[in-house]
Amino acid sequence: MLDYLRKQFGAEKTGGNGGLEILRHIGPGLLVTVGFIDPGNWASNMAAGSQFGYSLLWVVTLSTIMLILLQHNAAHLGIATGTCLAEATTRHLPHPAARAILGTAYLATVATAMAEVLGGGIALQMLFGLPLRADCAIVAAASLAMLFSSSYKRIERWIIAFVSVVGLSFLAELALVDVDWSAAVAGWFVPSTPTGSVAVVTSVLGAVVMPHNLFLHSEVVQASHYEQQGEDVIEERLRYELLDTLFSMGVGWAINSAMIILAATTFYARGVVVDDLATAAATLSPILGPANSAIFAVALLFAGLSSSVTVGMAAGTISAGMFGEEYDIHDRHSSVGVALCFAGALGACLVVRDAFAGLVWSQALLSLQLPVTLFLLIGLTSSRRVMGAHANSPALRAVLLAIGAAVTALDVALIAGA
Repeated sequence: MLDYLRKQFGAEKTGGNGGLEILRHIGPGLLVTVGFIDPGNWASNMAAGSQFGYSLLWVVTLSTIMLILLQHNAAHLGIATGTCLAEATTRHLPHPAARAILGTAYLATVATAMAEVLGGGIALQMLFGLPLRADCAIVAAASLAMLFSSSYKRIERWIIAFVSVVGLSFLAELALVDVDWSAAVAGWFVPSTPTGSVAVVTSVLGAVVMPHNLFLHSEVVQASHYEQQGEDVIEERLRYELLDTLFSMGVGWAINSAMIILAATTFYARGVVVDDLATAAATLSPILGPANSAIFAVALLFAGLSSSVTVGMAAGTISAGMFGEEYDIHDRHSSVGVALCFAGALGACLVVRDAFAGLVWSQALLSLQLPVTLFLLIGLTSSRRVMGAHANSPALRAVLLAIGAAVTALDVALIAGA
């Protein structure tokens, strides 16, 4: 039915501004959203809420604001130039520099995929009691099967369904606890850094503003090549893309906030520090009811599967971009990139000893690569040679550079405290 409506109202540009026209453009942002409600986020958020209560909710708010600006900027690149971030890097940077930058971004996708596969494996272990390593292999195989057998639009529908299950699961859990909403509101908007919180703050930041999502978002929107359809289409698509980004990132903000609030309400208030996702579910069960462990595990499984698909697409995007190509799962530069990413992720899952710590630190490590991707993106989208009339304004460029500086400062603080 959705495809039928799209055909009736126009494939690319309709000139309308009604609800159907807006809904037609909702989707690419949700691919990004699942990237920051992945199992790594679960671990970071549970650690933040159980150790520091509501006090680190501001990190989710600030990170989401950063994410909206950065994701829209990445999409801006794809819409205005018809190239994704990886392709633009190869096209506009010296070859050695481009390969080095994209190499670090690819390694970040492997670290991300490890968290997704490991989280999905933990969920299967909770549900069926199978060995964790076998569970991780099942999740990796299922993700590869979805990527190699489905078109982008088919994957998009799967992901929207998965996001809905995760969101509803946490809303269901949140409705069962007694939240101190005044403390939560203060936590959202009043920054604080309790003693010993730098690593967790950096982990939450890395879990929300993830490097691979910037590559993925630019790839998703550039595939339609709006730049070939005239300035009116570009301007229209930029408007709708911003709405899509605002809606999708808002969904992610709500779900991540719910995780921290849930952990603060049920763990921090009772002096319980979460250091294992399975333990988290078991501890929640007597507090929230016998169905909670199943809700928790099913939501975690869907989060792991959906985010594994998106990180696999990002890995294929980066590997294809190294050769100046668009993502195409049937092309060897994309398919080999996807396969190697999951091979590396599964290998890491097999050797990691502390699954929960691995999830948290994988997110913190992402923040170490993030400045490289951020300054790359800012440089490209601020260049009139790359973007033409659509280059960043001086004001936007200053805001984006401030974000890059803030992320870099957090990384320096993390390294200094290590």
